[in-house]
Amino acid sequence: MTGSEESPSFRLAYVPGVTPAKWAKIWNERVPDTPLTLVQVPAAEVPEMLRAGEADAGFVRLPVDRTFFSAIPLYTETTVVVVPKDHLITAADEVTLADLADEVLFHPLDDVFDWDAPPGEPAFERPATTPDAVDLVAANVGLLVVPQSLARLYHRRDLTYRPVVDAPQSSVALSWPEDATTDLVEDLIGIVRGRTVNSTRGRSAAKADDKGKRSDGGGTRQTPTGKPQARSSATSSAKPAGRTARARTGGGKPAKRGKPRRRS
Repeated sequence: MTGSEESPSFRLAYVPGVTPAKWAKIWNERVPDTPLTLVQVPAAEVPEMLRAGEADAGFVRLPVDRTFFSAIPLYTETTVVVVPKDHLITAADEVTLADLADEVLFHPLDDVFDWDAPPGEPAFERPATTPDAVDLVAANVGLLVVPQSLARLYHRRDLTYRPVVDAPQSSVALSWPEDATTDLVEDLIGIVRGRTVNSTRGRSAAKADDKGKRSDGGGTRQTPTGKPQARSSATSSAKPAGRTARARTGGGKPAKRGKPRRRS
């Protein structure tokens, strides 16, 4: 079964724009007995690939079906508009959707944004893919709004981009079928969350730790470092009652009385 301990490798799908190299490097150091196989997949195809067991986990673009998948959000990308380098928009550091209202904007079939209404003027056709749309932008027939990582991935020397401050954004997450949370998936979760090799939050230890945090039945308290802290007794730390009472009156000795004055 893919992702189980009998599996010869762990298959990790990822959508265009995500760069899993840093996590793959850590995986190879920590889980050397299980090779990590990276598979780049179009964003729309990753969910079905995970459902079919053709990958153990994936870096996906949200949203996902949370009735079937678990997901750990990782980051949210800046949205940009891709334009020719000589376009008027390049005079600004950032733009709004209103600035694009009179521009022809391409809406490729693999667009990662769930637009209620795509901004700008509609193009003469919908390109099949984002790279196709980038080629059309280079031909000076329209513009393209994408996550910044895709603008970088399909970069061309004759194109540039500017942030669109009020556009929808795309969030990237680690996702996997909830019923297939294997030990290897737990290892990957620890890696993307930045846990150290010696972290106790992993596999069965993580489950035991979470269970312990949920119980609150008294006994020894836990310090922030996880070490038990003894509770000091009241008799060993409290001051004698008499001393405390005297302290409240300003001291233990009675105040001296002055001599009565003689009346003239």
